[in-house]
Amino acid sequence: MKIVIIGGTGLIGRPLVGLLRAEGHEVVAASPSTGIDALTGAGLAQALTDAAVVVDVSNAPSFEDAAALAFFRGTTTNLLEAARDAGVRHVIALSVVGTDRLQASGYFRAKLAQEQLIAGSGMPYTIVRAAQFFEFLSTIADGYTRDDTVYLPGIALQPVAAADVSALLAEIATSAPTGGIIEVAGPERAPLAEFTASWLGARDDPRRISVTADHDYFGAPADDRSLVPEENARIAPTPFDEWLASHAQESVA
Repeated sequence: MKIVIIGGTGLIGRPLVGLLRAEGHEVVAASPSTGIDALTGAGLAQALTDAAVVVDVSNAPSFEDAAALAFFRGTTTNLLEAARDAGVRHVIALSVVGTDRLQASGYFRAKLAQEQLIAGSGMPYTIVRAAQFFEFLSTIADGYTRDDTVYLPGIALQPVAAADVSALLAEIATSAPTGGIIEVAGPERAPLAEFTASWLGARDDPRRISVTADHDYFGAPADDRSLVPEENARIAPTPFDEWLASHAQESVA
């Protein structure tokens, strides 16, 4: 079966390509670096020729409101048009847990617009909303750092290993479309500050953490429900401590 991965050279896409190829599928890793640009449409029709499934794991290069909206609307519109013309039987897109609850953020408004375009397209689809990746903790820490302190909102998180998300997407890519949303998160829920402190500690990062009364997640009001999944979510297998230990060893090596 031919499967096209939009964003196939990134954090989620690269391992996803490897998993599907190991299963014997014909997989196209689509990205501007491979000559396939979903935003401009360059190479998209040719890449999707004879494809049964397309999986969009691409991300906007900018979190700025207008840029994110332009990216997700543009790429999704082009992708749906090309997928329909090619007779693609399953469109899959990676989104984010809490997208509909964080609409004060321009980025999450853009993600919801992407979801709505797909759901309203008439194409067979599945949307996968993943919790924040373990790998994103570095960006969170840096984004909330002032001087030598990380000022974090007192909200809960249930992050997930990127590799587990790739594995779930590989499973979904070879399954029937659901016509709805599947959520996936890691096995542990805890305050954002706890995960971040463990991340910093594993790297001997001297920054200290201060939990603030301002419950703001990158420009959107948030609480303990905003970034965690519903009860019927898929729970990924990798514990945070296990992932952290393996990645700390990698960084030392």
